[in-house]
Amino acid sequence: MILLAVSAGAFALLNRADPESEPADLQGQIMARMRTTLEQADPGQHNHAGHTAQQVTTGKPAVICGVRVYGYEPAEVTALADVRTVYGFHLCGVAEQKRPWDVAVKLAGPVIMDMSTEPPGIQVVEATADVMFTDRLREMFPEKYAELALKEALTDSEMADQRRRYDAAAGL
Repeated sequence: MILLAVSAGAFALLNRADPESEPADLQGQIMARMRTTLEQADPGQHNHAGHTAQQVTTGKPAVICGVRVYGYEPAEVTALADVRTVYGFHLCGVAEQKRPWDVAVKLAGPVIMDMSTEPPGIQVVEATADVMFTDRLREMFPEKYAELALKEALTDSEMADQRRRYDAAAGL
């Protein structure tokens, strides 16, 4: 599993160094960068609602993520290097060996990525004792993206791809 994470990281770095090998569209580039960032991050960085990955003694299990981009700022840019903030959704599963998706530890919800740092910063939307989730979402997301975040999660194709990658990582 560590080899898989290292390989994904090396692939992402190669993609950044060679623009010809990046997805042709900016949306695809942003999705790839979000997915790679979340999968390489410690689950605690995009942990919320008190869920934590179970500790295992056989090594660090892979984190397999599906993402959806609601939008990015500045909205008029055409190159990934110029994107500063991404607003989206993530659903990640911790792929412990032989653990089926239905019982896997999952991390999910609206996420903001600060693309101006290396690695990108990850901020999840969480309710607090004083602020409800929907109110916190509206505080953190621009209105046009907040409305999407309240209604939409992963696309069917993104979910199918994530499940396929999860099953492979979990050895199923």
